[in-house]
Amino acid sequence: MSAISVPAPLTVGFDLDMTLLDTRPGIRATYLALSAETGTYIDADLAVTRLGPPLIVELTNWFAEEQLSAALDRYRALYPDYALAPTVPLPGARESVAAVRAAGGRVVVITGKYEPNARLHLEHAGLEHDALVGDLWAETKGTALREHGAEIYVGDHLGDIIGARAAGALAVAVATGPYDAGQLAEAGADVVLADLREFPAWLADHRRDS
Repeated sequence: MSAISVPAPLTVGFDLDMTLLDTRPGIRATYLALSAETGTYIDADLAVTRLGPPLIVELTNWFAEEQLSAALDRYRALYPDYALAPTVPLPGARESVAAVRAAGGRVVVITGKYEPNARLHLEHAGLEHDALVGDLWAETKGTALREHGAEIYVGDHLGDIIGARAAGALAVAVATGPYDAGQLAEAGADVVLADLREFPAWLADHRRDS
């Protein structure tokens, strides 16, 4: 008798910054604290318009190479005190996580953020998740998505589309970050949503059509 094949559970990956959470106010406050402490000018308003790539990429705009390691460590240490309280879930984030759960699925958060601080964010926001992997960007997100068996990855950045492609996952983009819907579509997103408020209905249709 042949074994009965049990389908793998639905697994959906989500990016964190500007996908699930609006972290801009907290990141801005942390940059300002780092600037005040180090005496190094940082245009925090500009920095929060280009979230996505690794933190070290942004810091290279403000600190000399020999200062980068210390600046990175200090930013991460300051972050919990300045960034958690001002951060709120983006519209539809809670409902999207709930929709995956209601479908019997798993929620995996794959982010470029320093993992301990990402975990603090999720706990503070009360967003349920089955796994969290931090410190990843673009193609390296694809590795984690593949390891967790994610068939869908939801993000706001062109790097998230690259990560989904690298994993062979469906790239669902939300226009809540630095790119508009047209740019996300042009970059190769399979699906483009205005924001996560549209995700539960899209997921229901996707599962029905699959």
